[in-house]
Amino acid sequence: MKSLKAALKPSTWKSSKTEEAKSSRRSPDAASRAKEHKHIEPAPDFDRVVHERLRLGILSALAAAGTLTFNDLKKLMSATDGNLSVHARKLEDAAYIVCEKSFSGRMPRTEYRITAAGRKALDQYLNAMEAFIKRNRAR
Repeated sequence: MKSLKAALKPSTWKSSKTEEAKSSRRSPDAASRAKEHKHIEPAPDFDRVVHERLRLGILSALAAAGTLTFNDLKKLMSATDGNLSVHARKLEDAAYIVCEKSFSGRMPRTEYRITAAGRKALDQYLNAMEAFIKRNRAR
């Protein structure tokens, strides 16, 4: 309870003006670095659904293989069941992949395949990434 009482005392509150003054101070080097970087390009506009590492891996694997089972993707991506299912669902919601569930005997079988929209999104993402890399290597 003592910490609550201390937090309620106005004398313990920090002045926002002093915090702002500290954060606005610049070192002499900061000014010279700002002059060096006259032209800074904005960050590329990558598709956020594709940009995440596991989703990019799923799309890439499906683009190469056509169809893969849940267990195949899990092994390829070194992912847990939960992690893979969450990311696969995001790709399904974006209509980038299709999930087909069936049974092989009594065992459930989940297969994924990439859609035309997924292939297009992957191609656009890879083109944007290649352009980004070329721009940055040229510097």
